[in-house]
Amino acid sequence: MTKLNQIIAVEKGVKSKAVQDVNGAHQKVQKPALLSGISRTYQPKDEEGEQLPPESTRVQVQGEDVLREMAASLTRLFDVTATKDWANCAARADVAVEGRTVLADVPVSYLLFLEKQLTDLHAFVRKLPTLDAAESWSHDPSTDWWKTDPVRTIRTKKVPRNHVKAEATEKHPAQVEVYYEDVPIGYWTTVKFSGALPARRLNELVERIEKLQQAVKFAREEANGTEVTDQRVGDAVFGYLFG
Repeated sequence: MTKLNQIIAVEKGVKSKAVQDVNGAHQKVQKPALLSGISRTYQPKDEEGEQLPPESTRVQVQGEDVLREMAASLTRLFDVTATKDWANCAARADVAVEGRTVLADVPVSYLLFLEKQLTDLHAFVRKLPTLDAAESWSHDPSTDWWKTDPVRTIRTKKVPRNHVKAEATEKHPAQVEVYYEDVPIGYWTTVKFSGALPARRLNELVERIEKLQQAVKFAREEANGTEVTDQRVGDAVFGYLFG
């Protein structure tokens, strides 16, 4: 018995050949000279006149032949596609991860859709922001955010001070140097908040998606192993069209 994955394997080649054949047929019938023929003979007016040989051109392309050739090529394509589509209606499999059935009896067409969606979702989740590993975070139930422990820092103010390098004398004034001293004037207490994900959570999500991706691929291969019944629709279609 033929299996669905075998039909899928040959479908692309059959479709490519059908396109080439149809294009070739189109080119043939677009050249009027190939469909035209002529036969003519010459008879002089009298016996002494010049004798000329007959001339003829054969018809090289016949419309009905082109239709038969195109129908033969397209019949194979119609049959292969019908066999695949009929089989897709029956091809189903369970999606299971580590013994747990996530989805049961899933059609192969939906498995293909799911596979594409999971690829996009995987790319999205991998780019989600994560909490800064340099900080220590805890969950705040009141806001549903993540927050750091309070950090207290001193706020200072630069205050000018005088440093007497030399005392004043009768002849010279005192030599004074001005410098600035940082004097504490208050305290900042800082708590940082974040809506990003912990790295552990992100890794967990990525792992789950990847496991489901593998399960969907396995299910698709299993569904594509379904035995198919060869469909013969091409003869019916072209028997009606060109018959």
